[in-house]
Amino acid sequence: MGRSKVKCWIEAMRLRTLPVSLAGVIYAVGLGITTWRFRLVPAILCLLFALLAQIASNFANEYYDFKRGFDRVGRDGPRRGVTEGDITPSAMKVATFATLAVACAVGCVLVALFGEWWMYAVGVLTALGVMAYSTGPYPLSHHGLGEVAVVFFFGIIPVCLTYMLMGGPWGWWLLAASVGMGLMGANVLIVNNYRDIDDDRAVGKQTLAVRLGRRSMGAIYYANGILAVILTLPAWLASSALWWLVPAIYLVGHTALWLRLKRLSGPALNPMLGMTAVLMLVYAAGFLLTVCLS
Repeated sequence: MGRSKVKCWIEAMRLRTLPVSLAGVIYAVGLGITTWRFRLVPAILCLLFALLAQIASNFANEYYDFKRGFDRVGRDGPRRGVTEGDITPSAMKVATFATLAVACAVGCVLVALFGEWWMYAVGVLTALGVMAYSTGPYPLSHHGLGEVAVVFFFGIIPVCLTYMLMGGPWGWWLLAASVGMGLMGANVLIVNNYRDIDDDRAVGKQTLAVRLGRRSMGAIYYANGILAVILTLPAWLASSALWWLVPAIYLVGHTALWLRLKRLSGPALNPMLGMTAVLMLVYAAGFLLTVCLS
């Protein structure tokens, strides 16, 4: 019996990783409440834009990795619908650009209603980043720059822009916090590339994990989580007397995942993608809940 087309498309969205795009916006909402800058409509539109942009990026990654021959049937990672023949390449290409177009439309409405002219440029940069991650003359994910791209597009941009679109001011503390959230998001990609080192090396895909090896990537994974908490600490200190509780929970969970990362390999690492992404979401949601209750 053939696989359900709906299930194939849901798999292509990579639901396990979508908490990454949610977390940055949710964290920014917490910042907005802390500084009396929260506005519901721009927050919702930012959330929708972030989700659509990540789905478009996931679709593009699947399509262009297939076109370049970087995926293989029966790979260690989650099933790739185009490579396995569940989705036609043309359908995935159409879905990529259609999803990106809807994201751009949402972004244009968002900036027109609540933003400033220069934010259109950030939106264009984000749309280009969706594609540049997997294709173009120098695909970022194929040259060891995937983690840097995640910090920028899933940390700095969503946290800073969401906060500023709600009416908040720019500040270095805001940049530091956004980098911290981006480092948490980068850890999801580290798990993915850590798992795929052998496959990527075989096809010439030069991810950071291929360049540095498993031991170094494991160390970076752990360091990212510690540094992320440090960079977001100022906002926690201003939240409530129980500011330490969620960061402590995060660090315990992060340490447990790091120990798990070091002893597993291949398909056994697949659940860690979702665990790392969900831990990031728990951190952001915990911050939001803490400031709401304070």
